Amino acid sequence: MSRGCERKKSWWERCCSCCSRGEEVDDCVRAPGYRPDRPSDRNVNGDCSPDDDTIPEWSRHPGDDRNNERPNRNTDPGQPGGNDNLPAMPTGTLKIQSVDLLKSRTGENRRSHHTDEYECDELIIRRGQPFQMCVTFTRPFNPKSDQVCVILQQGNSQAITVPFVKEFDEGGWGCQLSEASGQNAIIWVNTSAQAAVGIYQLSVVSGAGTYNDSKLKVYVLFNAWCRMDSVFMDNEAWRQEYVLNEIGRIYYGTEHQIGERSWNYGQFDRGVLDSVMYILDRGGLSPSSRCDPITVTRVISAMVNSMDDNGVVAGSWSGEYADGVNPVAWVGSVDILLRYHQTGTPVKYGQCWVFAAVTTTVLRCLGVPGRTVTNFASAHDTDGNLTFDVYFDEDMKPLEDKNSDSVWNYHCWNDCWMTRPDLPSGYNGWQAIDATPQETSNGIYCCGPSPVLAVKNGLVNIKYDTPFIFSEVNSDKVFYQRMPNGKFKKVHVEERAVGHCISTKAVGSNGREDITYLYKHPEGSAEERKAVSTAAQLGGKPLAEVEAEDTGDVSLTIESQDGVSMGSDINVRISLRNGSGSRRKVSLSMAIAVMYYNGVCKESFKREDCSASLNPGEAKAVGMTVAYNEYRGQLVDQSAMMLTVSGIVQETGQKLATQHTFRIRTPDLLIKVHGEAVVGQQILAEIIFQNPLQTTLHNGCFHVEGPGLQRPKIVQVGDVGPLKTICITERFTPRRPGRRQLMASFESNEMSQVHGVTEITVQG
Repeated sequence: MSRGCERKKSWWERCCSCCSRGEEVDDCVRAPGYRPDRPSDRNVNGDCSPDDDTIPEWSRHPGDDRNNERPNRNTDPGQPGGNDNLPAMPTGTLKIQSVDLLKSRTGENRRSHHTDEYECDELIIRRGQPFQMCVTFTRPFNPKSDQVCVILQQGNSQAITVPFVKEFDEGGWGCQLSEASGQNAIIWVNTSAQAAVGIYQLSVVSGAGTYNDSKLKVYVLFNAWCRMDSVFMDNEAWRQEYVLNEIGRIYYGTEHQIGERSWNYGQFDRGVLDSVMYILDRGGLSPSSRCDPITVTRVISAMVNSMDDNGVVAGSWSGEYADGVNPVAWVGSVDILLRYHQTGTPVKYGQCWVFAAVTTTVLRCLGVPGRTVTNFASAHDTDGNLTFDVYFDEDMKPLEDKNSDSVWNYHCWNDCWMTRPDLPSGYNGWQAIDATPQETSNGIYCCGPSPVLAVKNGLVNIKYDTPFIFSEVNSDKVFYQRMPNGKFKKVHVEERAVGHCISTKAVGSNGREDITYLYKHPEGSAEERKAVSTAAQLGGKPLAEVEAEDTGDVSLTIESQDGVSMGSDINVRISLRNGSGSRRKVSLSMAIAVMYYNGVCKESFKREDCSASLNPGEAKAVGMTVAYNEYRGQLVDQSAMMLTVSGIVQETGQKLATQHTFRIRTPDLLIKVHGEAVVGQQILAEIIFQNPLQTTLHNGCFHVEGPGLQRPKIVQVGDVGPLKTICITERFTPRRPGRRQLMASFESNEMSQVHGVTEITVQG
């Protein structure tokens, strides 16, 4: 039992939310976020009546031996003193005239909390860190005899009465009087490092009653700068990148042809913060659930997609987007989030990078360090066997109806940073979450958070959804051939088929950082194979099912003509090598198909068969050419293709099989800015696109935006003739100083995935 509770219950112990909350635990119940094992919380939350010599007279919790009369209270909830859910103070003559939360974007509160960039007029703070406010009374404030109390309440949840303390304990609730001058008093308020994130209503209680004003709103966010917060990140450069940076790079394409595009996360744009709070409300997160980033991020991964809960983005991989926006046309999250908040209905349409980018915006807006991650050659294991399976018929032709597993050219998800007190030690740090609706988790389309370290070591028993993420980066690709009796035989295993060039934007630059080493051990190493076997055993699969058989003495590799531009022919080369001391003859079948980036292929539009004779130790190449006129009418989003090669060595019966993906490059936009950029002064930019094809592009349009520069805008330009150049002029007025980026995309019926970006330095 704490010191202050070893007596008859005082008014505070009966009515104060930090002492009572309607329950009895040793006659004194702690405030939200209290942890008895943490010294910093014991006095603040668990011992609200310290010894008389520890806190000045004016700021003590009143006991039963003081003013026991209840103040006169206004029963109108809209007037000061009108909220009967809040505890009253003992009667006095001190009345509150006004409360100023000092919420200016240029003031100390917003600057010290790293929230000055938010285009929001309310007070925005990070939990576990004090903020100040100014209270004006109807008469001079007397610290020796006058008493005031600060109360915070989120929605209809239990009100939190913040106790006055002599010194702030890091991560605990507390108030302090900073100074009193005449009728004004400056009060510092510290929120718990485990406080629920969200919007609080602030009230101040004096001897005359409760001062309530609907304008006294406080937005509380996670705090990566506070050591007691679960999302604390002990690296300022990382915090600047993963919490405060509004611009990102998203990587796409294939591992051999990595493309990049800029994205406006726009977490500080006007309206985005309220949109994010709306998402938490729609996700059914109660205030008590908003304390924990594990719960919050899991709900975010569910709410960003529209499955189950009418979340933010509706996914579509159909190629038909007439009733929405082509996923490749988006250049930022702002328009998506504002549309969702305004309509309450899913925004059409998104694919993996859109889900991931919007998730990054939501994470950073809430203060959770987050980043967008791209995994190239990303497996989608539909049956949970931790392998990617490819089936062929007796003649080694692909069986499309059985190939339900797929390898996406790339797949985007998110890393977020937090501690994992729900797991054994060692799993703090980066956690993977995935908002793209692929498979359900506990009946809901969500994924994660899964510790990246657990993924790396194949510990698929560690929650949440680690088996699925492991299979995306480290499953073996197993080829099966149908036998005459109808059964399938494993004929080839590729141990290095998935999980390549895992990428994210580098800290402090626009370069690409390869983080594959965080997700998996070096390919082919003993540690990597151990991770695979561990995952198989923990997943209930015998190790033999993922071990490769003898690969034979003839090897097969595919080389593509990288960087093929739209309108050019494609040349592919298949290399064969005879590693034996005898002559070998190989029969090959080649098929090329247009594919969506998620691994789903259309029917092959070109096939060729050939054979090659190889002398002992000889290497030989055979080729195939695909003319532009052969593929021009076949292309789908992102212009990707898959080449499947299969064959048989006649002398030994060895089966050969492999697949290779590549993409056709689209042109870039050129953006030119004219004049010096100054806050509040209009500036002009030109956006230029050249049609590289000898055909007309129909229904062309540009999407333009930039954080602090230009709100999302769509410009329709109609048709663009063969080989024609089009230029649009945009005028905009910068809203915030500093280094900014203006981004644009172009789309038409025949061509998409066309982007451009330019950097602008705005003077204040």
